[in-house]
Amino acid sequence: MAKTSPLMVRLDEDSKAYLSRAAELRRVSVSDYVRMVTVSQARREVEDARRNTISLTPEEQLAFWKALNAPPRLTPAQRELGRLMRGES
Repeated sequence: MAKTSPLMVRLDEDSKAYLSRAAELRRVSVSDYVRMVTVSQARREVEDARRNTISLTPEEQLAFWKALNAPPRLTPAQRELGRLMRGES
């Protein structure tokens, strides 16, 4: 059996209540719930990083898409550089 090591986490009461309720729903202890969820998520993130993959929530995907499709707002310095590069004075 693998050696275990304790991990302490400070939570506000609301967060702790959500963890407790989620653990109840799965019929496991809070420790088991935290271990199942966090280790699973950590593995996904490490594997995604190894594959150079970025995972986004649906909200993050929408924000990213909007940012890509928004027209760029050039600064005055960028406009001046453009004029210089086009040979305009």
